[in-house]
Amino acid sequence: MKHLHLLFLCCLSWVFTSCKEKQNKRPEYALVIHGGAGVILASDLSDEEEKAYYFSLDTALQIGENILKNGGSSLDAVEAVIVFLENDSLFNAGKGAVFTYEGKNELDASVMFGKDKTAGSVAGVTTIKNPIKAARAVMERSPHVMMVGTGAESFAKEIGIEMVDPSYFFTTRRWNSHIELKNKENNPSVTKDSIDVDKKKGTVGCVALDKNGNISAGTSTGGMTNKKYNRVGDSPLIGAGTYADNQSCGISCTGHGEYFIRFSVAKDVAALVEYKNMDIRAAADEVIHQKLGKTGGEGGLIGIDKQGNIAMSFNTPGMYRGYCIPGKKETFIYK
Repeated sequence: MKHLHLLFLCCLSWVFTSCKEKQNKRPEYALVIHGGAGVILASDLSDEEEKAYYFSLDTALQIGENILKNGGSSLDAVEAVIVFLENDSLFNAGKGAVFTYEGKNELDASVMFGKDKTAGSVAGVTTIKNPIKAARAVMERSPHVMMVGTGAESFAKEIGIEMVDPSYFFTTRRWNSHIELKNKENNPSVTKDSIDVDKKKGTVGCVALDKNGNISAGTSTGGMTNKKYNRVGDSPLIGAGTYADNQSCGISCTGHGEYFIRFSVAKDVAALVEYKNMDIRAAADEVIHQKLGKTGGEGGLIGIDKQGNIAMSFNTPGMYRGYCIPGKKETFIYK
């Protein structure tokens, strides 16, 4: 009888251990992307526009997944995905960047590698075709974390990153938005809230987990429409718009950057995951809906934790987003 009891306990222990291992087993890789959060409504997009966004999101995921499933690094996947999104004029980054009040395009980007927490960023650049490439170069080929303006451009040019004339970033769609918003700003009958809603759309980002368990995160943006005085938001700021740490998670943010800077949103989510052992989705919701939302901050974030769990949290009507893990890929726009 005693032997049967011991056998039962051994079997029970084996079942418990197997279930726990299965529960804790992370996917071979994971990838999540965003193309900006804001007042994104089905009524504002034609069928053709909606299809175009879904196609671009799906293509971006496919680019990243091809790298990850073939054993590539999370850093390579993040860069490739964001380069694609920067080259797609649908999004407020790179080619699709919004205009400043003065009618220019000023671009920001950052990237972080979770294995050793190295990071790089650029801000206020106007002639670098793909700012995310420059951000990675700052991380890997300089002793610095952040470069801005003409200095960042000089560095990028010296190391052979592709440069373009500022006219490359011109798109009729963004120019028309710039003029329309400028007219609103000069119209005393238009409310500030209405103007702010138009300003806060945009940004692209990607977070990836590779087969080696390394997490990388990156973010790129054209900033806020009609921004003045060389304003810089959260996207190029490590801990605000971008963060990655193999011990917790990777985060990329989008939204009203001033709030994301003040609340150190990306790092705050990572801290909740690491120090309070919170589920990444719960941590993301806590920051986006409670801490940020209650103060009037609008936007969202994407994230992946060290077990491959994915978060896509936002407090706006929509966020262009998608994710993939082995055998599953989904894209979304609305709530």
